[in-house]
Amino acid sequence: MAPAQSAGAFSCEGPMSDDKAHDLSDLTHPPHHRAEIVFAVASFVVALLLAALWSTETQWIDGQPWSRQPGLWPLIAILGMLVFGTGELIACLIRNLRHGGGDVRAELMLWLRVGEYVLWFMAYVLVTPRLGYLPTTLIFTTLLAFRLGYRRRILWLAPLMGLLIVVAFKSFLAVRIPGGEAYDLLPQGLRNFLVLYL
Repeated sequence: MAPAQSAGAFSCEGPMSDDKAHDLSDLTHPPHHRAEIVFAVASFVVALLLAALWSTETQWIDGQPWSRQPGLWPLIAILGMLVFGTGELIACLIRNLRHGGGDVRAELMLWLRVGEYVLWFMAYVLVTPRLGYLPTTLIFTTLLAFRLGYRRRILWLAPLMGLLIVVAFKSFLAVRIPGGEAYDLLPQGLRNFLVLYL
């Protein structure tokens, strides 16, 4: 008879199993990072700022039932941010005192690296009206695949994926995206086809 397993573990048996018990605590209780306090403080400060601006940014109309007030849902959202933000801030402070954690600066640098992809997206948004949806999507999917380290044959799948995205959005979903300025240099028939379908 197999020995009893701990509550946080399960046995994964089957053709791909290595017959080891896997601990699920990494999924249910992710590792603590000291830098979580930065997020907790930032979100709490934003909640305080929104609470301070609520009366000037929304309105409360006299004689209107409270459930139909334009400022009701922003107020509920801000109160939720304050309550849960306070709880997260307290929990982070307690976790930092109890468990310590990793290097805050290294964790923050990891967070900042994500900003690169915001810049990629902003560049894509700025280039699309000039070059057109199809060429911009083909170029950016290929550049991003290259940036992520894909090389050789698999890199050629990136423009194909870009083409499929464009066809899906423009032809099947009928999303209206204005033609790029570069399309004006093409013959009228080709330009109209690209604007409508690609």
